[in-house]
Amino acid sequence: MRKIGLLSDTHGYFHPEIPRIFKDCDEIWHAGDFGSEEVAAQLREAKPLRGVYGNIDAQDIRLQYPEFLRFQCKGVDVLMTHIGGYPGKYPSHILDIFRVKPPDLFICGHSHILKVMSDKRFKLLHINPGAAGLSGFHKVITMLRFSITGPEIKDLEVVEFEKPRS
Repeated sequence: MRKIGLLSDTHGYFHPEIPRIFKDCDEIWHAGDFGSEEVAAQLREAKPLRGVYGNIDAQDIRLQYPEFLRFQCKGVDVLMTHIGGYPGKYPSHILDIFRVKPPDLFICGHSHILKVMSDKRFKLLHINPGAAGLSGFHKVITMLRFSITGPEIKDLEVVEFEKPRS
């Protein structure tokens, strides 16, 4: 079993509760828009980190993290990118990938909207963890925890914090 902490759209903000929230996780996955190398470094200090760059990320992040990351986790085929849409509204470049070989788990960020949806057409689970930073229209900071055991993705938990007023 692998326990995963998932977040996105930190936009340069490292929430002080991240080490506590993800303390029992084996890895942290970041679905883009780190916003700074400092956030990436703090996440790496907490746990092993997998991530992709987002549309706001500068060259230092883009040199360390790819646009697309595809990997196996305990037998689950995972595809992560920042801008990926959602079931029924995928951009054409995502549809091209899915038509060839859809993943079991598709993770993206960008929208700042937490979504966990089953995609029956491509037989995958779609997850967008929402936004864990301060920038953007979202009113709640969101992150996720879940477990992967063999072919199962389970024990999904949403972690929410009220977004401080600026």
